[in-house]
Amino acid sequence: MRRALELAALGPAVGDHARVGAVILSPAGDVLGEGWHRGAGTPHAEVAAMAEVPAEQLRGATAVVTLEPCNHVGRTGPCALALIEAGVGRVVYAVDDPGEHAHGGADRLRAAGVDVVSGLLADEAEAFLERWLLSVRTGRPWVTVKWASSLDGRVAAADGTSRWITGAAARQHVHEQRAAHDAILVGTGTVLADDPSLTARGDAGELLADQPLPVVVGDRAVPDTAAVRRHPRGLLALPGHDLADALRTLRDHGVHSVFVEGGPTVASALIADGLVDEVLVYLAPVLLGGPRVAIGDVGVGSIGDRRQLDVTSTTSLGPDLLVRARPHRPRTGSGRPAEGTAPTGAATTADQAQNDRSTA
Repeated sequence: MRRALELAALGPAVGDHARVGAVILSPAGDVLGEGWHRGAGTPHAEVAAMAEVPAEQLRGATAVVTLEPCNHVGRTGPCALALIEAGVGRVVYAVDDPGEHAHGGADRLRAAGVDVVSGLLADEAEAFLERWLLSVRTGRPWVTVKWASSLDGRVAAADGTSRWITGAAARQHVHEQRAAHDAILVGTGTVLADDPSLTARGDAGELLADQPLPVVVGDRAVPDTAAVRRHPRGLLALPGHDLADALRTLRDHGVHSVFVEGGPTVASALIADGLVDEVLVYLAPVLLGGPRVAIGDVGVGSIGDRRQLDVTSTTSLGPDLLVRARPHRPRTGSGRPAEGTAPTGAATTADQAQNDRSTA
């Protein structure tokens, strides 16, 4: 199963799909084939792994998969049926597929006489798939809110100037985080004030291969000359101020993760509504003072109402410090997060940790 998780990590981190890996074993335990999902419209991991194995060797083989084999017809056929037709005798998977239409593959396999084992390395698979799983379970994307501030929590000087609070390493890390999310979201106020391009760029200013979908929320019109209108993914403008509804709309567009750079108004509203799954704070070793704070009212009237966070990592980025934190989740007696909550601490993905180290 750990090898299957390694294979899953080879798939694209963004897009309307889950990253899944699969390994086919002989009855003696020898590896016959390996596969992973390479993106929407491509063969699923189980089918890709079986394609490496002669048909006669699949009969009685074991398929080890990170996610429950699907049970629906989408861009490809149901993997559960493909396993049955191939004569696979045993399927071991880590996490149930929470999708309304995809779920049920395990039941279909069992009904066909296939031995099915679920839950192997479930915690590790849940951590690896946390963004995708949350988006399918809740009907909204995973939300990461980012801001860069001084040590005293200011995002700009008193006159509004803010370029640059943080150094080059921190700014480049932000671009990598943009590329690691399906969409980037701001409010119309940010567009009108800063005219951002909302692209993910490299050290030399070149566009990275993965570009987030730019999303602007609010009722004010985005000017025809705005830089975001030249974004290679086009612009998705969502009118209104109901952020929960906007997130549901994005999920309907196949967005599983959103990077929010929308300024204090949008960030504060998302935090107040309990819609934030992770916070990235880039702290510069400067003091600015004044009124330009990173977030505003988040519904905390007294200290007892404070929004507690769990810090999952701290990383040096040149002279700056990146703090990753998540809303505090109550834990069960087993030490796992309570049902229906996102995991914390150990759930920080290997990809995130690697990204942090790469620019430290």
